[in-house]
Amino acid sequence: MTTIPSGPRAEHSLSDLEQRLRPSERMPVLFVGHGNPMHAIRENHYTHTWTAEGQRLPEPQAIVVVSAHWLTPGRTHVTDAPRNRVIYDFGGFPEELSRVQYDTVGDHEVARVLAHRLAEYEAALDSQWGLDHGTWSVLKYLAPAPQVPVLQISIDDTLPLPRLHELYGRLRRLRDQGVLFIGSGNIVHALGRARWEPEAPAWDWAEQFDADTAAALTERRLDQLLDPYGTWREARIAVPTDEHYRPMVAALSLLHPEEEVRFFNASIDMGSIGMRSFVTV
Repeated sequence: MTTIPSGPRAEHSLSDLEQRLRPSERMPVLFVGHGNPMHAIRENHYTHTWTAEGQRLPEPQAIVVVSAHWLTPGRTHVTDAPRNRVIYDFGGFPEELSRVQYDTVGDHEVARVLAHRLAEYEAALDSQWGLDHGTWSVLKYLAPAPQVPVLQISIDDTLPLPRLHELYGRLRRLRDQGVLFIGSGNIVHALGRARWEPEAPAWDWAEQFDADTAAALTERRLDQLLDPYGTWREARIAVPTDEHYRPMVAALSLLHPEEEVRFFNASIDMGSIGMRSFVTV
């Protein structure tokens, strides 16, 4: 792992690097509820919607994903490998799922730009990680054959949510340089209370938390969204651990104050996994 230096020389270097990313129309931001890894080999309402949303996206210069499945306590990492390996970070699923391929390249210069923007948080380049299932299971529908680099940024799960929001917000201007950002997690994620029978109904608390956070997102009530446990009594059940909630905070941090979001896949899967997703409009 390589830590990016700071100081006047680093700022000059950053200016040179950012020439790699040309000015562009403002790229959208997405948050995608990725849910069950099996969606990667299924054809259903969720995957059809991911495909349709992907077809609406403008052509970016790079795709950057913040996935719930890359946690780096105390640090923030940025992928930095010429080609991205596919990580099968799950167990107990059919072998077919572990044969899914998603062929993509990285980009050292783009990785350095991202890390420079996060230098205050001592962001490090990481050539060991690849694309975990929080990334490839949705990108295979959103961007089935990307012609641009794909990178991941990790989540420091020791940071309070307001600090995490500030961290990713430092990347916002890169949306005007062709970078498409995607957060991949689940707002409601109580796997221990999942209902495994087909077409299982949602728990009342899951529906309530989903509705409350959707209203807060629409009205941009940051104080509530960055303090879910202090705001909504259902949060402790709906978000027993917040690693899947944090990618939503990352996506939220990349929005400009005047931007609105449009929801898609706004339902609860398996009784307790919120698939609600959003994209800027």
